[in-house]
Amino acid sequence: MEILRSIVVLIHLVGFATIFGAWIVEAVGKRRVTRLMHWGLAIALVAGLALSAPWGLAHDLNYMKIGIKLVVLILIGGLLGAGAARERKSGAVPAGIFWAIGGLTLLNAGLAVIWR
Repeated sequence: MEILRSIVVLIHLVGFATIFGAWIVEAVGKRRVTRLMHWGLAIALVAGLALSAPWGLAHDLNYMKIGIKLVVLILIGGLLGAGAARERKSGAVPAGIFWAIGGLTLLNAGLAVIWR
């Protein structure tokens, strides 16, 4: 069971890396919201929800941390949606939305690593 959980953690990390990597590439380039960011969000969400299930672990899950990470992920999703809509409408993503996407993505990773 621990091997399966480790595989899901790896998939969750791939989702984060996809969002943040695509954001970094766009930060250097045209600053737009890409389809790859949306896919990374979906991967991170599904894997995160799977990790929040009690897999018969010997220790209790930190539901406060899980809830806060979920709220941050929902905020990232909202910003991705708003940024994509604004980009379709005006041709550019507002700087505040773009930088908030990267900052919140990094915050979510920081919460996972630092908060025990």
